Amino acid sequence: MPTPSETLAFLRDVRLFASFADADLAAVGSRLRERSLRKGQVLFREGDPGDEMFVVFRGTMLVSKAITTKVEQVVARVEPGDFFGEMSLLDGSPRSAAVQAETEAVLFVFGREGLQALTDSAPHAAAAFFFAMVQVFIERLRRSTMQVAEATRWGLEATGLDVEGR
Repeated sequence: MPTPSETLAFLRDVRLFASFADADLAAVGSRLRERSLRKGQVLFREGDPGDEMFVVFRGTMLVSKAITTKVEQVVARVEPGDFFGEMSLLDGSPRSAAVQAETEAVLFVFGREGLQALTDSAPHAAAAFFFAMVQVFIERLRRSTMQVAEATRWGLEATGLDVEGR
């Protein structure tokens, strides 16, 4: 397991924490827990309750979405420095996808209790965290909007509709 200084050095390279001041990063880092997973181990399933987000320290995680009751599609591979689960951390909603370890993995876990403690004891760090999360949500919403537009265009083209207006 990493030392506190190794954890902070790692977090400096995580895009979510890139603009954090040293003191704010240390405040967040002190509230992270570590979790190890075996290759193939399921972290959570779609629909499970959740109140934590995860940062991949070591290993690779697979995110999958149910397509039918018997078919799941891998929608993302999460590698060191990437994070996931932030929606459930913030709103306590059920998990929107399933996640399992593709390889042996070590994750940093940031739970709702840690976020509340951060808000109470280090409000500047909490503000930096929330600001960074808003930026992530905006980026993901823009990407999703582009994907919906592209999927709609593909669907229209598949019907033979002249989408170029020629």
